[in-house]
This record gives sequence, C-alpha cells and structure tokens, in this order.
Amino acid sequence: MGKIVHLSIANPCLDSHLPYYSGKAHVEKAIVESGLSYAILRPTVIFGPEDILINNIAWFVRHAPVFAIPGSGRYELQPIFVEDVADLALTEASSETNRILDAVGPETFAFEDLVRQIAHAVGKAPRLVHFKPLIALQMLRVIGAAVGDVILTREEIDGLMANLLISSQPPTGWTRFSEWLDQNARSLGQQYSSELKRHFR
Repeated sequence: MGKIVHLSIANPCLDSHLPYYSGKAHVEKAIVESGLSYAILRPTVIFGPEDILINNIAWFVRHAPVFAIPGSGRYELQPIFVEDVADLALTEASSETNRILDAVGPETFAFEDLVRQIAHAVGKAPRLVHFKPLIALQMLRVIGAAVGDVILTREEIDGLMANLLISSQPPTGWTRFSEWLDQNARSLGQQYSSELKRHFR
C-alpha cells in the first residue's frame, strides 16, 4: 500500500477561530486516524517561480509610492523554497516512518523588513505606512477590485499577524530567501499574479 504525503499549513489547530487553520487540522486528524501510512508537511510561506505572495509584494512596490502595512509589521514569516518542499515530499514518501513535519526555510523576517528587502532588491523605495488591519483590508479590497483579484483575506491577515507563518522547529529547507531574491529580483513583480485567475481560468 502506498503512503499519503499531505501538504498542510503551519500551525493548524482544531480549536482555531480561523476556519482555514481549523479545517487543515481536521484534515490532518482524519489522515492520522485513517490507519494509512502518512507524512504531513506544514509549509509556512512558499516562494519560487510563479509564487503569488512574494511576487505581488514586488509588483506593488514597483508600481505604488505607498505600501500599506497592517498593524505593527513586526509579525514574522519563515519562507521556504518550493523545490525544498518538493524534495521534502519525495524524501518522506520513501520513508517508512509516519511524520508530521514543519516545512520551513533557514531565514525568518519581520513582515515589514521583508517588504523593505524586496523593495530594495527591485530598486524601489515606497513609503511604508502602517494602518489598522481593518483599514488595510478595506484598501486591499479596493485595489483587488481594480486588478480583479482577492489580494488578501481577513483570515490571511489575522494568521499572518498571529505569527502563524513561522515554526518553532529547526529549518527543514536550506535555500535562503535573501539569496534567491538577489538572483531573481529582475523578473520578480513584473506582472501581477492573480490567485483567482490561477484557480478559475
């Protein structure tokens, strides 16, 4: 019999008030209780060719003089390279051990610092302005209507600000985001990546 390798999300919780995180936790529970061999990978933020979040941050800093930061901007992300996630999945698929493993890279950034680093890499210097989360969400909805996309949901902002995109486990990916950014800055953010179009085209 084969093995399930399930791609979940960092920090799922059955009791979470965020439906996405509680839903992921229920899926994990069903897999564990199924009696099948399994590996559950919990990525934080995945970066790489055709990713959405990092690309669109770059797109915004390329095209706008102001970048809205929800809240303090000091909440953190621990991005992992897409090929590192794929390698982890292949390794776990061939393992006989059942495991639940965070898929996280070797670098952690405060969100505001991440935006500044991306802006510097693409040669831009927008003004970073802090807004209350609800105001930032309303601004994103207006911009989302203009580009035909849902840029970020309230749940995604809440998860980000709750530091759910980092891990307490040792890094399982090895590609450094800062180095990848320097190598790919020229192409990053040249076009907006619509999540709606990607899923419903």
